[in-house]
Amino acid sequence: MSHNPAPDPLGVQRAGRLRQLAWVVGGVIVLAVSSRIAIPMVPVPITLQTLAVTLIGALYGWRLGGLTVGVWLVAAAAGLHLLSDGASGLAPFAGATAGYLFAFPLAAALVGVLTARGWNGRRPGLLLAAMLMGNGLCLALGAAWLAARIGAAPALEAGVLPFLPGAVVKSAVGAGVVVALHRMTMRRD
Repeated sequence: MSHNPAPDPLGVQRAGRLRQLAWVVGGVIVLAVSSRIAIPMVPVPITLQTLAVTLIGALYGWRLGGLTVGVWLVAAAAGLHLLSDGASGLAPFAGATAGYLFAFPLAAALVGVLTARGWNGRRPGLLLAAMLMGNGLCLALGAAWLAARIGAAPALEAGVLPFLPGAVVKSAVGAGVVVALHRMTMRRD
């Protein structure tokens, strides 16, 4: 693994505090929009949330990425309608999808750590693996929570298997976006 500084194609990690605050607000908006793009399923809908979470981790770094996702979740818990289907309040954090919600900041941080260690736009294959690991973490923790509620086999059937193809596609799209931004930055520099 390379320990060269991670690419920062948007300048998020080297921005001043006020600009980083703006990036956090922008990330919360992206997460809210990604939550509204959904295919309704029971008990867990398919959304673009994991794409947004992993992109934020890759582009913001582990600290600011995890913080941004955490701010989004706190704002939703406080009553802003930012989750899938416009959900808000504390109920989603105790319901069937709570494990996925709690996994999101961890997934952003994981992807941020991996990109800082060289799994980034300079190495598309490793970046794809980082995105897949972020998505996998969301599915694993989400399914574990769901299994405690409905049992392991139904949780696997309803909370993991339908999401595997989407996780692969979202990981590839996320990696493609980061690689494209990295290449654009390299041309500018």
